[in-house]
This record gives sequence, structure tokens and C-alpha cells, in this order.
Amino acid sequence: MSAARNPVARALWTVGVSQAEIRAEVVSAPEHSEVTVRTLESGISRGTEALVFGGRVPRSEWARMRCPFQKGDFPFPVKYGYAAVGIVEDGPPERLGQRVFCLHPHQTRFTLPTAAAIPVPGEVPTRRAVLAAQIETALNATWDAAPRIGDRIAVVGGGAIGCLTAWLCAGLPGTEVTLIDLDPARAVVAAALGVGFATPAAAPKDRDLVFHASGTGDGLALALSLAGFEAEVIDVSWYGDAAVTVPLGGAFHSQRLSLRASQVGAVAPARRARWSHGRRLALALSLACDPRLDVLVEQSTPFDRLPEALPAILERPGALFHRVTYEME
Repeated sequence: MSAARNPVARALWTVGVSQAEIRAEVVSAPEHSEVTVRTLESGISRGTEALVFGGRVPRSEWARMRCPFQKGDFPFPVKYGYAAVGIVEDGPPERLGQRVFCLHPHQTRFTLPTAAAIPVPGEVPTRRAVLAAQIETALNATWDAAPRIGDRIAVVGGGAIGCLTAWLCAGLPGTEVTLIDLDPARAVVAAALGVGFATPAAAPKDRDLVFHASGTGDGLALALSLAGFEAEVIDVSWYGDAAVTVPLGGAFHSQRLSLRASQVGAVAPARRARWSHGRRLALALSLACDPRLDVLVEQSTPFDRLPEALPAILERPGALFHRVTYEME
């Protein structure tokens, strides 16, 4: 069915603190260099979307935290999200029927520029393709950190970003990668991804490189305590409007540690001259061919149930990536 014959879509809007609703959206017919996409699945980025859902985006970040094709403004009402996979159903003949990844909010159908619809490799199933934005974040973090062959690496926080960062680092020969999380059950996920696991009490110290992805001050303190002499801690977490106490006393100075942020909105400096956002995202999609990533995408909710399901999805501590499934329309 073409968008021209069915111009009304449905989109998820956050309308208040922990309140969401589905609204009707008019889908414009594609013009030159545009496509209309029917959504198959979308993905929930728990960390960022939880802050949006809770109205916790600081006013200073309202402009910088806008996602592609967002409607509305922070704090509310706002249409937010950035991981959708669908089928091109209208547009240039050569694009019809393509399965594509788009940085678009949760919506049943939408029109956007052709360049923003990135083809999904045939060997990547839709359930894994929706991870592309998270893989891109983890990929950018590894570019920022530049891990080396043989490094002893700790990743604090076993959410989707932490798991993906550990999985990427483990691909380097000779690396010893340990995923650290409060939930002992996350050891099963770590094993499936081919990395080690430890709870905070048993976390190995004297690491060559540490990533922090727990989104908590306690996690950041733990990350700093695991770093060896002159090691670097890369913080991938975003805390929204929460104040975080960073323990810069103790060993921070004597160990000559470095603490640096990594954020996916800009390509890592070492790659920026040659890598566009589109090239980076295409690489992330190709990396989703690894079947081990299925362990991260087991949870799903139908789109029509999102308004009532979102509080539990976003407030559940330690949960992994969550897919949104869409019925044929």
C-alpha cells in the first residue's frame, strides 16, 4: 500500500513526565530525492529515552539533544527516537522494496530524504538492524579510546552500550575484556558475547583502559578505581540533569589518570577527516551481522502498547535493548 493511498500514520509522543500517547501523523508523498518508509521495527535507546520520558533533558542541551526528524520541543510534547528499520514503499524506482535503517522517532510510516534511509545488508536480520544506533555509539567510543592489541580492558555497566563496547574491544587480538555489572545474571550475556564478567566487588584492577557506561556516579567511581597508572577512563554515559560527584581525590592524581567523554553526535577526532556520519552508520549496520548480538534484542513490545508499557520498559534497572514491533498496515 502506498503512502499516497494511506496518508495517515501513527507516532509516539511524550506529552508529560512518564506520559506518552499515540498521535495521528500526516505522511507527505515523497518529492524528488525522498522516500516513504513503512516501519517494521524500531528500537528504544533506554538511557537517552528514559531522560526524555522523565523530562530530565537540561535546558542547556535542548538544541544539541534534538534527534533527526524530531517534532516538538523539550521538555514536552516531543516526538523522540532514533532507531527505525522499515521497507521503502514509495520513492525512486531503484529504492522500492529496500529494507533500510533510519534515525527516526517511533512511527508507523514516514517520509524522509533518500540519503537518510541507509540500506540494511541482506545478511543482517531486522531484529539486529535496529541495534545500529547503539553499535554506532559503541564504535565511536572505541575510536575515541583507541584500544590496543593485548590491552586489559574493563567496561563498567552491562546495558546495551556497555555490552556492545565490550564485544567490539574483544575483537582485538590478545585483549582481556571484562564486563562489570551489579546483576550477576549479566554473566550469561557476557559469555554469549565472548567477554569476561565480574560484579563490582570482584572487578579486576590495574586496567589499561576503562569504559564507563552505567549512567551512575557509583559506576563512574568504580571505573576510576579500576584504571592502572596513566590509564584512561572513557565515559559513554549521559546523566541528563543529574549532578554526579566524581572522586578526583585518592589515586586520581598519583596515578595520573585521564577522564574523557565520548558522545556519538560527533565522529571521533581521529576519524573525522575521512569518516562521515553516514559511513560510520553503514559500518555499524554491517557489524550487526554477528549472530551473537541476538542476546541483546530478545525483548519486544507491539507499537500499539507502547504508551502503557514505556514506564516499565524505561524504569527497569539493568534492562537490555528493547525492540518495538509494528503490524502490517
